[in-house]
Amino acid sequence: MCLFINVGLKVVGHAILMLCSWNIIIDNNPMNWFANSGLMEMKSKCFEKRKCFDWFGSISLKGSKIWIKRAYVTWLICCLFASIWIFWYMNSLAKEKRKETLSSMCDERARMLQDQFNVSMNHLQALSILISTFHHAKNPSAIDQATFARYAERTAFERPLTSGVAYAVRVLHSERGQFEKQQGWTIKRMDTLGQEEEYALIPESLPSPVQEEYAPVIFAQDTVSHVISLDMLSGKEDRENVLRARASGKGVLTAPFELLKTKRLGVILTFAVYKTELPSNATPNERILATDGYLGGIFDIESLVEKLLHQLASKQTILVNVYDTTNFSDPISMYGSNVTDDRMFHVSSLSFGDPFRKHEMRCRFKQKPPMPTLALSTAIVVLIIGYLIGHILNASANRITRVEDEYQLMKELRKQAVAADTAKSQFLATVSHEIRTPMNGVLGMLQMLMDTELDITQQDYVRTAQASGKALVSLINEVLDQAKIESGKLELEAVRFDVRAIMDDVLSLFSGKSQDKGLELAVYISDRVPEILIGDPGRFRQIITNLMGNSIKFTEKGHIFVTINVLEEVTSSIDVETEAPSRNTLSGFPVADRRRSWGHFKTFSQEGATCPESLSAASDLITLIVSVEDTGVGIPLDAHPKVFTPFMQVGPSISRTHGGTGIGLSISKCLVGLMSGEIGFASEPHVGSTFTFTVVFNNGRSNSNEFKNQQIIKQASGPISSELQGMTALVVDPRLVRAQVTRYHLQRVGVRGEIASDLNQGLSHISAGGSSVINMVLVEKEFWDKDAVLATQFANKLKQHDPSDRLKLFLLANSVLSPRTNIGKFGGYNPTIIMKPLRASMLAASLQRAMSVGTNKGNPRNGVKPLLPLQNLLRGKQILVVDDNNVNLRVAAGALKKYGATVECADSGKKAIDMLKPPHHFDACFMDIQMPEMDGFEATKRIRSMEHDINNRIQHGEISVEAYGNVQNWHVPILAMTADVIQATNKQCLASEMDGYVSKPFEGEQLYREVARVLKSNSPQLTNPVDQGI
Repeated sequence: MCLFINVGLKVVGHAILMLCSWNIIIDNNPMNWFANSGLMEMKSKCFEKRKCFDWFGSISLKGSKIWIKRAYVTWLICCLFASIWIFWYMNSLAKEKRKETLSSMCDERARMLQDQFNVSMNHLQALSILISTFHHAKNPSAIDQATFARYAERTAFERPLTSGVAYAVRVLHSERGQFEKQQGWTIKRMDTLGQEEEYALIPESLPSPVQEEYAPVIFAQDTVSHVISLDMLSGKEDRENVLRARASGKGVLTAPFELLKTKRLGVILTFAVYKTELPSNATPNERILATDGYLGGIFDIESLVEKLLHQLASKQTILVNVYDTTNFSDPISMYGSNVTDDRMFHVSSLSFGDPFRKHEMRCRFKQKPPMPTLALSTAIVVLIIGYLIGHILNASANRITRVEDEYQLMKELRKQAVAADTAKSQFLATVSHEIRTPMNGVLGMLQMLMDTELDITQQDYVRTAQASGKALVSLINEVLDQAKIESGKLELEAVRFDVRAIMDDVLSLFSGKSQDKGLELAVYISDRVPEILIGDPGRFRQIITNLMGNSIKFTEKGHIFVTINVLEEVTSSIDVETEAPSRNTLSGFPVADRRRSWGHFKTFSQEGATCPESLSAASDLITLIVSVEDTGVGIPLDAHPKVFTPFMQVGPSISRTHGGTGIGLSISKCLVGLMSGEIGFASEPHVGSTFTFTVVFNNGRSNSNEFKNQQIIKQASGPISSELQGMTALVVDPRLVRAQVTRYHLQRVGVRGEIASDLNQGLSHISAGGSSVINMVLVEKEFWDKDAVLATQFANKLKQHDPSDRLKLFLLANSVLSPRTNIGKFGGYNPTIIMKPLRASMLAASLQRAMSVGTNKGNPRNGVKPLLPLQNLLRGKQILVVDDNNVNLRVAAGALKKYGATVECADSGKKAIDMLKPPHHFDACFMDIQMPEMDGFEATKRIRSMEHDINNRIQHGEISVEAYGNVQNWHVPILAMTADVIQATNKQCLASEMDGYVSKPFEGEQLYREVARVLKSNSPQLTNPVDQGI
């Protein structure tokens, strides 16, 4: 049996394995797994599933044909027994369900019978209270026989189950004479032969015998008026009921008896009537003493049950019997036939309020149980299916041996493919990292060479070498990223960052190329994008850089426009729809419809996805949608499917003309996927392309002092300048989109912007005045150069309007090669040229210089920043540099010495521990984190442990402070040097108690920021880096 089950597992396993293996074999290029970011997770899951397939394939069936036949016969026998068991089980379920149905129907009828009886019983009890209130409590009584009979008759609808009610008063033997004289009749005796005789009593009945007390009927409904004057205590059954009723305070029932008028069985329900209201815990003796009389009602049980069954639609389905089971050995049938059979029945208990009397309802179906057709057909179907499965498995077993051979071959091929893929990824990661390390040394040495005295030709050679080296490092980083993606080891950071500052940096990176080509390069970020986001700024910058790099590469005229909005803003773009929306662009050139670039995004296809505000509010998630629009050559239609394929380009001429490896877009797509986003594009040949992607970040709106401290340099040179606050600028530009972008950047530096479409409108705007005074006019140089006469007239009129020369004129230019024939004195005005692309820091500096506000510290020439701040900070500092690579030691030492520090070097972590053993003279330490024998993390941990031990001994007085240089708390700042600055590395630095990290090769701004932070307490002369030119 187990072998046959193995056969089944083999068939299923081989079928699944063939599909999976075929998918692997046809994928000759492993990079296709990463054409979209979602497949990385699929790849890891597929590896887990292959373990199951390996288990399936490990079961060999060679040489097992005889056992397979035996297993086949055993299988058929088991299927036969299984079908028999299924028949028995389903038939049992049907019987149980039939029993439950009968139970439910019987319980429902019992409950309804009790409810209806309780309604009538409650009305009888209410009538007893009425008698107590209006007969016994009033003198003279407000009730007589006629009143009682009439009331009982008119309220009979409230007691539909009673055939009559009567009231008997309690009379003591000492009061009998007076009572009979008052009533005008003698208390008569009730016949003891049976309850049915009370209907046959005649007025000539014998007087009631002498006893301690009597219960003569004084009020009766007309239907039972013949019972008036009868003593209820003279009958045995009635006497027991009366005595139990007054002692218990509850209604009590008689045994069933036959009613003479209807010949049906009935019972009498008796309630005691008390003089006063008694508490619920009154004793029987107290109830007996307080008794005034007894109220009884006759119930027709058979009529009650008949009415109940007529109310139910399924009354014909089951037979109902009601029994009085007070004497369990001899139950009295109150309704239904006494015929019994062996068929299924159900018993439901009944409670009519009298705990002494026991009643129950017995129910059974009228029809016999149906034929178990379902159970029989199911058993037959199971038997047939079992036979077919066995036949299929038996037939398949003959093919498994051949499939096993093919499986082993595919398994071996798969191992080879996986090994090759892993080896390739490891090779790329290892080689890329090893190449990057000496390249950092090369770039560092070139930077040191730039700091020497070089002539112009030598400087050009060095800059060319630096540019080539940086390009090579960039290519190595791309290859390394691709290797990380393939191996699934790419991690994202979660740090705070300013997306606007990042975009300014990216614009600075491409500003030279855009100016050389004369392209419009601009960025617009919506005001709804938070100031601070939490995510991976490096990877976000990498995506933007890849897309803008491609746009710069393939665009020769027109513009490149980047917009960043929150997701819910996509329906309201900053572009204003006109009669020719394709021309209403940044440069006036037509562009590809950006809305087609996100047409396939799942974010917009899912229901409710276009309303993310509630989601963002609940989870602090911000979804950004970024578009990079260009007017380049476009992408041919036949190349659209392979745009995001790794190492693929549109055509062979592209790589020869523009260069590149073709993995930038593939990496970008993977990074977008890791950021829970999507990427798409729309492109038209000879028109341009628009790439759009979404990314999800956390809202970093909460205050973070740490983040503010880290951003001190950027904030100090940031967009908003106090000197420009409150100023107003007039932007003259016929292109509304471009004018809005200019106004956006003016707002970033604190200047309010107003827009005019031409010079005449701008002049009218200035002349009209208004609530705000125009402090500056910004005119697009392209528009200014078109009509020199109009420009001169505008300048003359501007001078007439502002003789004091307080209003400044600026021209916004795209290209450094733009004609300058029209730049000069216009009516006494000398316009100031502002080169685009606009960035907040550059725009603020240009406006401050022209407006003569703020402190002009001068601009660095040839891109070299002054060394004064770092020299002031590091002059006289003793710095220890630890690195196992001699070139890196020389680069780091040279960079620090350039800023005035005294540098000592160590080539291992062990030497660093010895040199930093207190007491020592070092002010800081720069330590490489990747070194043989002992890495920087372990060395730092040991140094901190050594410092903590010495500090504790100093605090406890075990050693003197003088022996350790009069320093009570030893803690040397240690900064990690790494070329792989990611969040994981940062966490390891913090875990090792490092004070920070700097990237290799050193960059002035980052070096200043980190050194200033760790040495701030020792550098009171430290000033704002902006004021010092950093």
